[in-house]
Amino acid sequence: MLGALLAFAALGAGPAVAQESRAPLELATFPRTALQITHLDEHHAARKYAFEVWVADTQERAQQGLMFVSDLPETLGMVFPLTAPRVETMWMRNTYIELDILFIDAHGRVAKIIERAHPMSEALLSSDTPVSAVLELKGGEAAKLGLRVGDTVTWKKPPQ
Repeated sequence: MLGALLAFAALGAGPAVAQESRAPLELATFPRTALQITHLDEHHAARKYAFEVWVADTQERAQQGLMFVSDLPETLGMVFPLTAPRVETMWMRNTYIELDILFIDAHGRVAKIIERAHPMSEALLSSDTPVSAVLELKGGEAAKLGLRVGDTVTWKKPPQ
């Protein structure tokens, strides 16, 4: 899960275990915004899917992500905007639920999808190519909606 982003060198962060010594942040303190995924079906018809997402817009929020969440409704998620495109790597430590992880390139297109990432796993999950953001959704949503590489993801930056 992106709650344990491993791009600490780029962010200037310490080890991921440092997060565990602090009390988890309340998700209610994270900014929220609307996010839309535009999917072209086999007939090239555009289908739009709307989500409400928490925005992990600070190092501390990104390190925590959806850790410790025990249930995630289908229309909620979390987006992790990156300061610059890079190969992103994360894990599912302290994440109690399956997540679909969508890596989003600099053009707002889905570059890779990891479906149903395993809860509590410390296996490294990589974007493999530089991305500008990552979106986490409830496990199974990508398959249910037919999402695939090349779909477009847009959201508005929440007010400061």
